[in-house]
Amino acid sequence: MANTPDFARFHALHDIFRPEAVSAETHAVNDRLAATLASLTPPADFAAARAPYSRGEAGLPPFPRSPRARTLEIAGPAGPVTLRIIAPDSPRGVYLHVHGGGFTVGSNDTWDGLLEMFGREAGMASVSVAYRLAPEDPFPAGVDDCVAAALWLIDNAQTEFGVSWLAIGGESAGANLAVSTLVRLRDMGRGRAFSAANLLFGWFDVSMTPSARASSGTPFVDHANLPIYAAAYACAADLRDPGVSALYADLSDLPPAFVTVGTIDPLLDDSLFMHMRWQAAGNPSELALYPGGNHGFNALEGDLARAANEGMARFLDRSCRSA
Repeated sequence: MANTPDFARFHALHDIFRPEAVSAETHAVNDRLAATLASLTPPADFAAARAPYSRGEAGLPPFPRSPRARTLEIAGPAGPVTLRIIAPDSPRGVYLHVHGGGFTVGSNDTWDGLLEMFGREAGMASVSVAYRLAPEDPFPAGVDDCVAAALWLIDNAQTEFGVSWLAIGGESAGANLAVSTLVRLRDMGRGRAFSAANLLFGWFDVSMTPSARASSGTPFVDHANLPIYAAAYACAADLRDPGVSALYADLSDLPPAFVTVGTIDPLLDDSLFMHMRWQAAGNPSELALYPGGNHGFNALEGDLARAANEGMARFLDRSCRSA
């Protein structure tokens, strides 16, 4: 990997939150993001937001699409579920990726560049799941589709990729779905098939943690729009139902986790709380904090994004090697 600074370990924990910990480059990246978002016209509804979001026209640029990606349809609980597969020549493990987008937007083809990097640096084949989106398909549809993808992978990884070591992860709402999938698998007696969880700025409490409630005008998510996404996803379910908000689930007997978040992310508390609850349930968890990182920061340019992405790749690499 490139010799990128490891921002997560530069300082004692409290020092990471000091204003002087944020680099000039990160300030510039955040300023450009704010200017871009200020120039955009909000979409009329979730359906209208989906295509611009996937094209990178909603402020968060997609990673480059991979020419090596292929798609596969598997049987799901309400019809076919599409998987996007990117595999290096000789994988050592398989990473099941769950994309973000507030449960309402996003697609499984916008993270190819990062998943390609996981292949180069950690030997991971990647399987990204296109789960059903709210409000057309609210909870538990998204979790059901992710569980179907996970079960297919458990049963077919050896045949498809020649390996059996599995990890799961996702960003934002996708991280919540990834944890919910692990909990479901554990309750089915199949949770031990996955050996690592990579959780990137997860939205683990859709009823809103203190940092989310305090946010105002922050990029992509704040206290005004989070309840709209939450209502679309939860529908009639309680927002603190453990299946809806993974922070409230029984987290025992889950694999080691790697939790990544930026210090100015409105969902900061979600990651801090999940990191601690993961350990309180008896599972290993590592926390990687990045000074000045916004929600979605790892998709932006600069050293901060590179450090976060390489940190996740290192976690997957060493987790697989230690198996």
